[in-house]
Amino acid sequence: MQINFITLFPNKILSYFSEGLPKKAIDKGVFQINIVNLRDFSSDKFGRVDDTVYGGGPGMLLKVEPIHKALISLGDKKGTVCMMSPSGIPYSQKMATDFATQKSNLTFISGYYEGIDHRVTEHLVDVELSIGNYVLSSGDLPSLCVSDSVIRLLPGFMGDSYGSLVDESHNREGQLEYPQYTKPQNYNEWLVPDVLISGNHSEISKWKEKNRKQTNR
Repeated sequence: MQINFITLFPNKILSYFSEGLPKKAIDKGVFQINIVNLRDFSSDKFGRVDDTVYGGGPGMLLKVEPIHKALISLGDKKGTVCMMSPSGIPYSQKMATDFATQKSNLTFISGYYEGIDHRVTEHLVDVELSIGNYVLSSGDLPSLCVSDSVIRLLPGFMGDSYGSLVDESHNREGQLEYPQYTKPQNYNEWLVPDVLISGNHSEISKWKEKNRKQTNR
């Protein structure tokens, strides 16, 4: 899988994939990233990619032209084009699984300022996604959130892939993960539940099922 990021701040994206499990997965060839600097496709000698809003209004909008040119430059590596927006479809673990299993490539368009010319949504984007009912200063962080949720599902990303992924939060419909503990068993008189150190796997399984939390949606 190749993941493309169309951004004004390439180093923000690059820094995320320079450490930890994402870097190890890239080094192993599990996936690859391609960072596209939107300013490279500006028709302005100063590299501007935004302009004022038709009809009036505060702020500046990203222009459709440089985004279109950036997408064209990706050719057949473009894959599914995603734009992050508070008005988009609420993102979910099921969508992460669908992307990881059904899509070969993904492209994320990061918005800034007052937003993006609506013609991008109308003509260039396959899916508009939201990670929550709030507004951030740019689309870079939401793009990284979605991409992280996808790449960790790819074969080879995690060591104990079955145990880590199948049993974790959100992979069961309507349920979150049960509480988990590690050593020491007694810290500051805060104790690990006895059943978890009993060695009785049947009772431990029952405890885990009983203590799974329900999602809010």
